[in-house]
Amino acid sequence: MAACGRRAAAGNARPGLLTRLQTSTLMIRNLASSHSFSQNIPSSLWKLGRLNHVAIAVPDLEKAQSLYKDVLGAEVSETVALPEHGVYTVFVELGNTKLELLHPLGEKSPITSFLQKNKTGGMHHICIEVDDIKAAMAELKKKKIRILSEEPKIGAHGKPVIFLHPKDCHGVLVELEQA
Repeated sequence: MAACGRRAAAGNARPGLLTRLQTSTLMIRNLASSHSFSQNIPSSLWKLGRLNHVAIAVPDLEKAQSLYKDVLGAEVSETVALPEHGVYTVFVELGNTKLELLHPLGEKSPITSFLQKNKTGGMHHICIEVDDIKAAMAELKKKKIRILSEEPKIGAHGKPVIFLHPKDCHGVLVELEQA
């Protein structure tokens, strides 16, 4: 009985604490229901999607195709020429994403200068899907991210693409592709 009396006395020792907690909780619930917190957070007009592919520049396209197909057993596409981008492309299917093998198409190819600096080849860029490439371009320009073309070009998947300057993306050339 003495323990019961102590609990009651302890509960009465701070009569306002429970009331203040209940009142605070009620105020937060009312605030949350009357004002949508998302109204105060600016929403983006576009959304970043999944990793579409990682592009690798290769000095010998046939040898690279053979590595992925014959040695590693991957499904490898046919070679496709993309004159507008100055490259030959081959896609290696990986299940959750793709590798894009790039080889120069002509002397003005951006891959030619990359391979002059990296004789054995290497990672060239990453490609991430976006749901609205025009909205992405507008917002990125406002945020002072340089885009390497004024308008999107049609990429290897037949969809609009843009490239973001590597100096604005921590040293990585980023391709955005319309999903």
